Amino acid sequence: MNTGQFRRLLPWMVILLLGWSRCMQPIESITPQDAALSWADLTLYITKKTPANTPTFASRVLGYIGLTMYESIVHGYPDYNSLAGQLNGLDSLPQPEPGQPYDWVLALNAGQAEILRTIYIQTSDSNKARIDALEKTIYDAYSAKLVDKSIGPRSSSYGKAIADAIFTWSQTDGGHRGYLHNFDKAMVFPERPGGWKPPLYGQAISHYPLHPHWGENRTFLKADGELPIPYMIPYDTTPGSPYYDQYLAVYEQDKKLSQEEKEQALWWGDDPDVTFTPPGHSYYIAYKVVKAKNPDLIICAETFARVGIAVADAFINCWKWKYHYFSERPNTFIPKFIDPDFVSFWPDPPFPAFPSGHAINAATAASILKNLYGPRFHFVDSSHYGRPFDELRQTAFVPQAFDSFWQVAIETADSRFYGGIHTPQDNNTGLEQGAIIAAHVNHLHWKKSDHDGI
Repeated sequence: MNTGQFRRLLPWMVILLLGWSRCMQPIESITPQDAALSWADLTLYITKKTPANTPTFASRVLGYIGLTMYESIVHGYPDYNSLAGQLNGLDSLPQPEPGQPYDWVLALNAGQAEILRTIYIQTSDSNKARIDALEKTIYDAYSAKLVDKSIGPRSSSYGKAIADAIFTWSQTDGGHRGYLHNFDKAMVFPERPGGWKPPLYGQAISHYPLHPHWGENRTFLKADGELPIPYMIPYDTTPGSPYYDQYLAVYEQDKKLSQEEKEQALWWGDDPDVTFTPPGHSYYIAYKVVKAKNPDLIICAETFARVGIAVADAFINCWKWKYHYFSERPNTFIPKFIDPDFVSFWPDPPFPAFPSGHAINAATAASILKNLYGPRFHFVDSSHYGRPFDELRQTAFVPQAFDSFWQVAIETADSRFYGGIHTPQDNNTGLEQGAIIAAHVNHLHWKKSDHDGI
C-alpha cells in the first residue's frame, strides 16, 4: 500500500473505530453540551432535508439560529455580553425577570425549537415533528430535576421570547423567505466581455442566476456591510495576460487531476439538493469541534453564534461582489479561447464566479474556530460518509482528515479549482475576504473583558 492509498483509507479506519467505541459506552443523561449539540445536529438535518434550500438562504438561517442559541443563555453567564446593541439594527432583546431563577438549558432548548419552527416554516411536517420531539425530550430530562416547578415554564418562555424577537428582526433583513424567489426570471443580464452566461453543464436547470439581489440584504455587522469591493483582474483574452493565465491554470490542472484531487472536488461539492450546503458544512465542522472539546455551554453557544453570523455575512458580501462583476466561469472562457472540448470535472453552479463562495465561507469559519480554539485541531470530516459512488465521475466520497482549521479552508477552496469551476483569483480573494469578515465577528464584545471590539 502506498502513502496516497493509506491516507485515503485512514479516515475510514478512524470512523469505524470511533463508531465501535461509541457502541461500547453506556447511555448517560443529557448534558448541557449534549443539548446544544443535539440542536445543532437537528439544524443540519433540517437544512439538508428542506426543499428549495440554497447556500445563500442556509447561511442566513444559520446566522439567526446560532445567535438565538447564544442569546437564550447569555444572561446566565455574568462574564458574557449580549450582542443586542452590537449588531446591525438589533437594539434590544427580552430580559430575564430580575431575581427569578432560570434553567438555561431549558431556555436554550425552547429558543432553538422556536427559531427552527419559524425560520424553516416551509419544512415538512415530519421535520416539525422532530423539532417537537427533541424539545420534549430535553424539557422532560431537565424539568424533572427541578425542585421549583415554576423554573421550567419560565425558562422555556424566556427562550421562546428570545427566538421570537430575533425572528421578528430577521424579517426585515431582505432575505426573509428567500426560498420563494431563488431565481429572478425578470433579470436582464448585463452585456459585457467576460460576463456570466447560463451554463450548458450546470448544477441547476435554471438559466437564471441564483439570488441576484442577495448582496442587498442587511449584514449582521455594520462593518461587514461597509467592506470595499475587492479587486478583480481585468478581462483580457490575450495569451499570457494575467486574466488569460487564470483560466489557463484551470485548464492545465484539469488535464492532470489526481484521484485524491477528484475526491476533494467531490467531497466539497455540497450540492444543496442533497446536502446541508457549504455554510452547513461549516456549521458541521463547528459541531465536530464542540463535540471534541466539550467546552462550557456558553462557549458551545458562542461557537455556533460566531460561525453562523460570520458565514451569513460572508455570503451577503460574496453575492454583492459576484453580481457587481457578473463574471464568467472557466466553462465559458476555456472552450472559446483555449480548448473547445473542455468540460469541467464538477458542473457549474447557477451564479457568477468571482469571488468563490466556497473559499469565503470556509475561510470565515476557519478563522472563527482558530480564534476560539487555536490553530491546531485534528479531526476526520465524515459528513458525506455513506453516500453512493459517483458513477458519472468515477469517484467515491472519501472522508477527509485534517490537522488544522486553515487546512480545511485551503482544501475547500482548492476543491473548486480542481473541479474546474473557479480560477485561483476567485479562491484567493475569497480566502482573504473571509478572514476579514471573521475578524469583525471575533472582535465583537463577546465578554465583558473584551475592550477591542468594533
